[in-house]
Amino acid sequence: MQPNVFTVRASSWGRLFDCAHAWEGTHILGMKKPAGMRALLGTAVHAGTAAYDLARLEGKPCTPDEAADVLVDELHNPAYEVDHAQDGLTLANAERIALTALVKYCADVAPQFTYIDVETKLDPLDIDCGRGMVVRLTGTMDRARVAETEGGIVIPDVKTGLRVIQDGQAVTQGRAPQTGTYQLMYEQTKKVRTVGSQIIALSTGATAATAVSPIFDARRVMVGDEGQPGLIEHAAAMFRTGLFPPNPSSVLCSPKYCARWATCLFR
Repeated sequence: MQPNVFTVRASSWGRLFDCAHAWEGTHILGMKKPAGMRALLGTAVHAGTAAYDLARLEGKPCTPDEAADVLVDELHNPAYEVDHAQDGLTLANAERIALTALVKYCADVAPQFTYIDVETKLDPLDIDCGRGMVVRLTGTMDRARVAETEGGIVIPDVKTGLRVIQDGQAVTQGRAPQTGTYQLMYEQTKKVRTVGSQIIALSTGATAATAVSPIFDARRVMVGDEGQPGLIEHAAAMFRTGLFPPNPSSVLCSPKYCARWATCLFR
């Protein structure tokens, strides 16, 4: 008998447990909505920082100005549909904010790391959850890096936004599901052990601040520990029953963020 395979992208774990009903709409029923300008801004910053880091890794000279060309191209020629009116942010302001964040990253953050992989291609990871149920982890590390530290291999993940830094510290709450998935997939793909994850926070607010979190073990959130199941096991229970509970109290419960909002019974 063929197993029942449910695919979960690394970046979607947070939404699955924030509002599984919304997650089902997007990732199982195929309901889509355009991204906003803030999302496009983040994509552009990630493209610019990745170009800078990849060039350094390959031993090629790359200036922030050259990386900025990649950023601007991504901002003006997105690969997905964008609602330019959604966030009240003009393209000109988005470009200014994104370029400031890129320069801060190149000057203040990148020199702190010894990267060994940038934009790593990862093999899908199938986890047998019993009763013919398989959870397949997928994702591309286009926003994450792999770094070598004294303690071992670490997965730093670049996060942009207005609230990625609080009290001068990079916010790690809610980040473990995505980075933990990257740890598991990287370990399978490269046959090496990772020691943890980090968050590289690039504020896209007025201050353009940066912060790097301490190393934390994100994989245990996914696989659990003795006597306490991880998120993969909890997700398998949802997939097994076919029940994806709604969360009307979610801060993302609005037409701005949810493709299922217009037809949702629970909002």
